[in-house]
This record gives sequence, structure tokens and C-alpha cells, in this order.
Amino acid sequence: MILVTGATGLVGSHLLKQLVANGQKVRALYRSSVPVIEGAEGVDWVRGDILDVISLEEAMVGVKQVYHCAAMVSFHPKKKAILHHTNVEGTANVVNACLNEGIDKLLFVSSVAALGRIREEKPINETMNWSEETSNSEYGKSKYFSEVEVWRGIGEGLNAVIVNPVIILGAGDWTAGSSGLFKSAYDEFPWYTEGTGGFVDVIDVVKAMIMLMDSNISAERFILSAENLSYREVFTQIAKNFGKKPPYIRVTPLLAFIAWRLEAVKAMFTAKDPLLTKETARTAAAKVQFDNQKLKLFFPNFQYTPIHISLQRICKELVKKHNL
Repeated sequence: MILVTGATGLVGSHLLKQLVANGQKVRALYRSSVPVIEGAEGVDWVRGDILDVISLEEAMVGVKQVYHCAAMVSFHPKKKAILHHTNVEGTANVVNACLNEGIDKLLFVSSVAALGRIREEKPINETMNWSEETSNSEYGKSKYFSEVEVWRGIGEGLNAVIVNPVIILGAGDWTAGSSGLFKSAYDEFPWYTEGTGGFVDVIDVVKAMIMLMDSNISAERFILSAENLSYREVFTQIAKNFGKKPPYIRVTPLLAFIAWRLEAVKAMFTAKDPLLTKETARTAAAKVQFDNQKLKLFFPNFQYTPIHISLQRICKELVKKHNL
């Protein structure tokens, strides 16, 4: 039996479908109502939460492998406390439950944000870690301390491996997370930055996760990134796949400064998360490169899907999903 946390998210839902397709027995956590995920029929859904230690340990009875995909993603300054509580304490609970229940192996889905992704002087690799100088987000800080909990578990005898994906592309909820890139492009969002970053197909992330879980590799972390591209290039490709107008107005540092402040004021009156924050504005402007060679050293035959191919597929999936 395999347990998946965060099973309704972009990575978790695609992981469920692939595990089911592989003929695996899968259990997944839900918090309020049993989800319906096409292609994931036969999953053993159990009510629980990574912040509820008792339900977590009960869910792990009879389980051999755990994929910990659950996390909160927020760049809202006012959500700092709940962000750390969910990501760090939640991961600590998962690690402790794995140790108590004698789980064979844990795979933790972290993020490149835990590596300190504001580094323009050299490519980012797995030897790097978050620091005040190289990170601009509380989210990155929370993922770094989440990894610390996994390493603590490894020190206590847990067999575990960590993946650090870059921006994950997939046909998920396009009102939130990285899938929001597609809605912005569909809505003909006119702005672009000169920033660059790493991008990877959710299908490749899942494929790498399963390979790592089924291997004898432990106490390692792996960046998952297909290509380093500019945000403008990615937005332009998405817009063209939708038959929409690509972004055409460059965001200067001054415009970005004004925009995130206006969004902060707007959020005060609407009680909604701002679309742009100081953290996300700085990330979008940074020119960052990610080194993806470590995974290829361990798995020489692994090949990432070219991003332009992924974008074509995902846009078609979203058109069908939303009847566009």
C-alpha cells in the first residue's frame, strides 16, 4: 500500500493517476469530502490531515511507501504563521509517523525555493541551501525547514529522498498555483518581465518521483527541471497555443514596485490574497538558472519532455476541461 498526502493538488492528483495506472494499491488523505479524480478510481480515501498526528498514523497502517506532496503555497505576508505551521510542523508529523509505523521509504516533494533561488551569479544545484541572502520568500524558508525535518528523520534511520521541482506545468486548477500561468495567458495578460527560471512538466515530475521511490537511492535531493526559459517566452508560447495575444509590455523595476504596493492596498479592502507581492515581483525579475544534471547522472536514460511540447498538450487539456 502506498500513501499520498496532498493528493488533490497538481502533483498529487497526477501521481495518483499514474500509480493507479501502474496497478498499485493507493491510499490518499482528504480533509472534508471525498474527491473525485478522473483516472484515480479505486483509491482508498481516508479522512485525515498532516496536522492531525492520530489520523496520520492511522492512515499509515499497512503502508510501505509514503509520498508527501501536501504543502501550503502562499506569498502573503499575513500568512507567514500558518505557512510555517502547515509546511514545517506538517512535515515533522509525517516524518515522525513514518518512523513510528516503520515505513519503508518516504519521498518528500520540496521546492527549488528551499535552495535559495535568488542567485544570478551561477546555476543553482543541490549542494545549495536557503539563506537570508539568497531567498526572498517565507515559502522558501518554510520548505527549507521542512527539508530539515526530513534530514532529521534520515538521521534517525528513515529511508527518504527529496525532490526539488522548479515551476511545475500542468492542467490543474488554473485559478491558483503555477497553473495560473495558463489563465493569465488566456486572459491576455499584457505584462512581461526579463526574468528567467526553470520549468518542468508535471508528468515528468511524477515519473521521476516514482523512479526515485522504487530505487535504492536514499538521503539525496534532486532538482527536477526540464529547461531554463524566460517568463516572457513561456507566456508567449501559452498565449499562441490558445490563439491569444502574447504579452507586450515590459515591467520595469519601478512598475513592479508600484504594482505590488497597489496589490497590497487592494488586498486590505478585499480580504483576498494579492495577485502580486514584493516576493513574487522580485522572483519574476530574477534571471535564474537551474542545474538539472544530478538526476541524469543517477538515471542516464531519463529524458524530460521539451517544454514547448508540454505547453501544447496542457493547453489542449485546459481547453477541453473548461470548454473554451
